[in-house]
Amino acid sequence: MSRRFPKGFLWGCATAAYQIEGAPAADGKGPSIWDRYAHTPGLMANGDHGDIACDHYHRFREDIALMAHLGMRAYRFSLSWARILPEGTGRINAAGVQFYSDLIDELLAHGIEPMVTLFHWDLPAALDDKGGWLNRDSADWFAEYARVAFGAYDGRVKKWITINEPWVVSDGGYLRGTIAPGHRNRFEAPIASHNLMRAHGAAVKAYRETGRHEIGLAVNIEPKYATSATPEDMAAAHRASAYMNEQYLDPALLGRYPLPLREIFGPAWPDWPEADFDLIRQPLDFLGINYYTRAVVRHDAADDLLRAMPVRQPGALYTETNWEVFPQGLTDTLLWIRQRYGDIPLYITENGAAFPDPPAATHGQVHDPQRVDYLRTHLLALHEAIAKGVDVRGYMAWSFMDNLEWSLGYAKRFGLVHVNFETQARTPKDSARFYSQVIASHGECLGESPDTT
Repeated sequence: MSRRFPKGFLWGCATAAYQIEGAPAADGKGPSIWDRYAHTPGLMANGDHGDIACDHYHRFREDIALMAHLGMRAYRFSLSWARILPEGTGRINAAGVQFYSDLIDELLAHGIEPMVTLFHWDLPAALDDKGGWLNRDSADWFAEYARVAFGAYDGRVKKWITINEPWVVSDGGYLRGTIAPGHRNRFEAPIASHNLMRAHGAAVKAYRETGRHEIGLAVNIEPKYATSATPEDMAAAHRASAYMNEQYLDPALLGRYPLPLREIFGPAWPDWPEADFDLIRQPLDFLGINYYTRAVVRHDAADDLLRAMPVRQPGALYTETNWEVFPQGLTDTLLWIRQRYGDIPLYITENGAAFPDPPAATHGQVHDPQRVDYLRTHLLALHEAIAKGVDVRGYMAWSFMDNLEWSLGYAKRFGLVHVNFETQARTPKDSARFYSQVIASHGECLGESPDTT
């Protein structure tokens, strides 16, 4: 069986601004909620922060040259909202706009297509002071920012993503407090989710006014499997999926929320104006899917939100972030999306794994056989979904290089390229060489034994 991917399939990698850029106050940039969160004692592993990160702000030309050397055809990155609009609205920072203009031009000069995410979790601190995603005005703030970005870059940028993983923003930022802004409030979480989706819709609507290319939404999908066929366990898996997956896809693509959310949140679930769904459900050109793992769940009456508990699978391989390696879940996810939402074009906008890589390369090498196998098996799972008729048009490996893994700090390494955070030296890992071969062969080498020499 040929492992070759469809003609025109887009191979690339992905990053996010706060995780790699550093330079938190350079050239007029305003603070973001992550600048605040990371410097609040006790919130970040090892006291880590993003003040330097990978110093990509100063080293982007070197990084792009390395992408080109590895054969990348696309690069998905995010803009820092506060670098462009330091107060979130109003005054435009010309130097911030120019930084991304230079980055885009450098990508194009190397034959790499830019895929731009407008929001990857780093809300301007000035807007957080006004309530952040709890403020209904956030949709208007986001549309204003989006118009500035579209005006500056559309044409050179032909693929836009509005928001990355709204579930993580709401669950981690407003319900559990594990990421910025660090709130823990059951009543806030659905409001933040809803306003994120309103902001997404407002940005798509703004793009339709002047944009000439494609725009979509990126969601993290984690398929939920019941531990047994009992009604209780099946219902637990259904609730868990509704909360993490359908809560964002249903309003964007079907114009409604899944019914279990009212049961899940109880009195914390508001009644939304019908007009909000007209805004949220904008026609999309594609959907970005971030896939890392699955969850096998059982009924748990002690859990006061989902009444569901994840169950660790005996004998399975787990990553450094305690995520099960389960390639079949990617195939299942893509088939489920087509079954539930129709034949919308898809991109895999994130897929990767953290394994125990060393802090420094040895003799210019970093061996990461587990990551090589992760990539190989997940790309085979992706190919299977395509063979079954799913319209997947590209794959962005997470991540191009090791970076700040949010509140987990620098110890969790997802990169294809190793970063020595003491020296900022970049070293392609074996997984980078393997992925380079996949790109060069358009997937054909997936049927062979990996050669990472």
